[in-house]
Amino acid sequence: MATSEKAIRAYEEVIEFIAAGTSPSSVIAFQPSAAVKKRVADLIYREKTSGLSPDEKAELDHYMQLEHLMRLAKARARQYIANE
Repeated sequence: MATSEKAIRAYEEVIEFIAAGTSPSSVIAFQPSAAVKKRVADLIYREKTSGLSPDEKAELDHYMQLEHLMRLAKARARQYIANE
């Protein structure tokens, strides 16, 4: 599987989650799949040890953008729950 296809899989997980309908509680509980977690951990490890190819660096950057987006969504979801 090409690097960009792996990053697309992570985006697809988030898209499916959103499309299925969400609640503040489900946003807070959302976790990426084990495969995505493993891939990100591998990329981070290799970035720190042996370095990444430009494609792998771009893939890791995409994962980090998704992580940031989900952290913001989870923070907002916590605000909604607190204001209920």
